[in-house]
Amino acid sequence: MSGGFLNPLLVQDAVRRALEEDLGRAGDLTSLACVPAGRNAEAVIAAREPGIVAGLALAREAFRQIDADISFKTPVADGHRIGPGAVVAQISGDARAVLSAERVALNFLGRLSGIATLTSRYVAAVAHTSARICDTRKTTPTLRAFEKFAVRCGGGMNHRYGLDDAILIKDNHIAVAGGVKAALVAAKAAAGHMVVIEIEVDTLDQLDEAVAEGVDIVLLDNMRPDTLREAVRRTGNRIKTEASGGVTLETVRAIAETGVDMISVGALTHSAPVLDFGLDITIR
Repeated sequence: MSGGFLNPLLVQDAVRRALEEDLGRAGDLTSLACVPAGRNAEAVIAAREPGIVAGLALAREAFRQIDADISFKTPVADGHRIGPGAVVAQISGDARAVLSAERVALNFLGRLSGIATLTSRYVAAVAHTSARICDTRKTTPTLRAFEKFAVRCGGGMNHRYGLDDAILIKDNHIAVAGGVKAALVAAKAAAGHMVVIEIEVDTLDQLDEAVAEGVDIVLLDNMRPDTLREAVRRTGNRIKTEASGGVTLETVRAIAETGVDMISVGALTHSAPVLDFGLDITIR
């Protein structure tokens, strides 16, 4: 499944900063010392384990920024399911440049493919229901756009990108505002006509208050499946429902079967293991 659009300007900036971090002030001392100038190399990036590919644009950009003459061809696309040993990129060009870009390319590819792979497992676990798996804002600082792209590659959907996307009233907002009704009244007065309002509720009493006041989405936080089922019944399909709070692969199926519309999972981005890729090089 394709992750859709990924802003190339964000890709260029993120890769530039990653290369600056890795190359530092003096460049790749090892390659400069051990690899003769002008030597060419061919290489492949291959998977060491099965998963879903994500992040090829960042890997490509890492090589391009080091040397625009490097050839980077991809026999697969982001969102493609691969097995162990699958080649996801074929590279040729200056050997020093290939080696200098290798780690940054693999770091992005492994991180994002890991997120896509974990997301696909959650999606598969609820495929027999109408629930959709979505991410959260629990992302690596400065990498959110890419990590959310990876979630889409794995078949998930994105929650808001930032604080400026929508109004999400959480428990601390409710406490400061003086209650569910007070928070919703204030939010409605401030929101533009295109701004969605969601409110987090911890109890069925809070849910009833939110439904009575009117809201676009209710976030049902840390509720047991039987409570979630009752919450869905009380909304009467008039309000979108989102379950959240400590969701795991072991619990997500039961949560989805309660009838909630969405399940937000922080683990997709904050706890996804890296998918292992390696770059295998030959000199020519």
